Parts: sequence; C-alpha cells; structure tokens
Amino acid sequence: MSFQQIKGQEAAKKLLQSSLRRKAISHAYLFSGPPGSGQLPTALAFAKAIFCTELEDDACGQCLECRKIEHGNHPDLTMLAPDGNNIKIDQIRDLQRIFSYRSEAGHPKVYIIEQAEKMTVQAANSLLKFLEEPQVPAVGILLTDNVQAMLPTIRSRSQLVPFSALNPEEMLQVLMEEQYPANLARPAVHLASGLEACREILQQNWFAEIRNVMLQLGKESLGRGSTSLISAQQKLFKTGLSEHLDMLLSLFHLWFRDMLYVQYGRHEHIVFIDQLDMLSQLANTRSTEQWVSYMDLAAACRKKLRFNVNGQLCLEQFLIGLA
Repeated sequence: MSFQQIKGQEAAKKLLQSSLRRKAISHAYLFSGPPGSGQLPTALAFAKAIFCTELEDDACGQCLECRKIEHGNHPDLTMLAPDGNNIKIDQIRDLQRIFSYRSEAGHPKVYIIEQAEKMTVQAANSLLKFLEEPQVPAVGILLTDNVQAMLPTIRSRSQLVPFSALNPEEMLQVLMEEQYPANLARPAVHLASGLEACREILQQNWFAEIRNVMLQLGKESLGRGSTSLISAQQKLFKTGLSEHLDMLLSLFHLWFRDMLYVQYGRHEHIVFIDQLDMLSQLANTRSTEQWVSYMDLAAACRKKLRFNVNGQLCLEQFLIGLA
C-alpha cells in the first residue's frame, strides 16, 4: 500500500507527504476520523514512506524496507491494539522496552496504536512520557474514531491528521473493481463510512437476503390488500433474518429516497438502479411529502430498536404505517 493507492483523504496525504519532503516528521501523529475511513492503511503507507530507500515522499513497494512491512516483519515497526477491551500499561511498557534500542538502518522507529482511545488512564500517562522523551528517534501514529476520548495532554502533543468518511462514489468504484455485485455494493456504500466496513457488509450472506426481503415488503406494503405482515413473519421472524431489522430499515430509507429521485428525474443518484422499472411504477403513487414521511418513519423505528422495543412489534407498526 502506498499513498497513491489510497482512495480519498487528500488533505491527510498532502500533510504527511509534505512533512516527508521537508524532512520535518513529527514525533507523534493523531489520525482521527470515522471507522473505516482509511486510517490504518494510511498509517502503514506513511511508515513505509519513512523507511523507503527509493522515494522521497511515498513508498515504492519494491525496496527491501517496503517489502519487510508488506510481509509484516519489519523490526522497526511495532503495531499495538487493545488487549481485550483496553490497551493496558504493560503493553506501553513493552513498547518502551522495544524502543530503548536504536534502529540499525538510521531511520526513526515507528509505532502504530490502533483504537488509541481505549488506553487505560495509566497506559495513556505512561505513553505521554514516552511521547515527550523517547529514548531513540521515534514516530508514533495514534489511530482513533473518538478523539474527544483521548487525554487532552496527548492531543496537545500530537499533530492532528483529520480523516473524513469516504465519498460513496469513490468507494463504489473500488468495490466494482474488486468484483463485488453492483446491486449489493450500491446500497452498501451508503450504509458504511469506509471500504473495510463496506466489505464486511458485502461478505455477509444475509445482506443479499435482507435486501430481497426489503424489496418484497416494500412492494407489498404499498399495494392494496397488503400481505406484507404475513411475508414479514415468514421471511424474517421464521428465518433468523430478524436479527438484521436495523439494516432492513436502513435499506427502506434508501429505497424511499430513490422514489424522490425518480420523481425529480435524478436517476444518476438512484441506489436501487436495477429496480428502476418498479421504482418508476411506484414513485408517483405517493406525494413527495408522503415519501419523506416514510423516511422519517423508518428512522423513528430504527431509534425504537436501539431502545430495545420489541422488534416484531416495531416492524409491524412500520409496515402498517406504509399501508
């Protein structure tokens, strides 16, 4: 992985590559952004670029240093992640012990701490001293999706590198190149904030099933003499798919939004583009205001689920609301 291969995050890449070119690498960076926004791949690309013997501001991927990182056996790169629910003080002490020896290659050593907000107070305080007074030249890269949970003293001593959720179109392009089915990838990129989260959704067998159930229930609930309650019982509550009601309602939200795009002729934004014929038939059976109210209804039902309202009751109320 190199900076060139990382999609989006242009501001973060520009900041890091500038520091490489100026040979003004900070002793600590705090990568902050939503889950799946590419913090870990960018951190690894930055570490490779620091070690790379061929390029000034990126990783060539070919030199011995780059290949060691790709194979996961570079002696000057240390990865740290929570042990259970937390990053413990013993892990930070082990890190300090490893970093008491200089790099033989002449470059700084690098450590990457994933989910850095999960450090215990003792671990964070121990790291703070290490950040300020490393025994050898070192670069720390702390990754977090909750920067406010970090100790203010660590935040103030690290250079903040902000990450943002990837653009759905950028994610869709990558997923299509990776041969994921278009009809599943299109909704997935609107349901997750990063490529890893999208891939995780797409690799679940139930995702295609829940999408099909949503389309069936949607079509049935909007017709006369609705049979959607019976279908929900058979397709969801007797099959185990009812575990994924939150995802079902999220898909409904996208589907109702597609109805608005059809009404306004914005076909380029439609998520369920493979269902265009059905969308075109249904879009004008309701007013714009009704479709918006259905989106609100889906959001309200999702909220109820988070407060542990009975799932079956919640979905039945939702489907009756559509009818």
